[in-house]
Amino acid sequence: MKYVQESALLPKTIVLEDTMNRRTAPCPAAYTLTVIGGRWKVLILWKLFQGEHRFSDLFRAMNGPTQKMLTQQLRELERDGLVHRQVYAQVPPKVEYSLTPLGMSLKPVVNAMCDWGRKHQEETSGLAPATSATSQAPSGAKRPAAVQPLRRAMAG
Repeated sequence: MKYVQESALLPKTIVLEDTMNRRTAPCPAAYTLTVIGGRWKVLILWKLFQGEHRFSDLFRAMNGPTQKMLTQQLRELERDGLVHRQVYAQVPPKVEYSLTPLGMSLKPVVNAMCDWGRKHQEETSGLAPATSATSQAPSGAKRPAAVQPLRRAMAG
């Protein structure tokens, strides 16, 4: 992956060139979301803040993604330099995932997201029950499906 400037007219636009796709981020916050914006990525990071984990530990702790989806999200985090994948040459094969220093630098960001989520959840808890991923908020907007797994993971 390489980082290039979009044009001289838009010096603050960051363009990520990747073999799979081309992502444009008009501001640093949007760029951050392109890196950690997958449905399970924040949960993976949150779990790895606690230390290194094997794939099966992550899979059981997440209680939601398929093995294929978890593998894909881990590969993307590894590609972006946030996760380190350590393979041990033994039978059966052993693979452990841990955060790189760049990945650890996201801890304050994820903690701020957790604090905001707790506060928002407390403020809105009397307005609409969050019984399912498709429950309606008072405004009629659907709640994000990833909110429910995050609540379960933070509670457990």
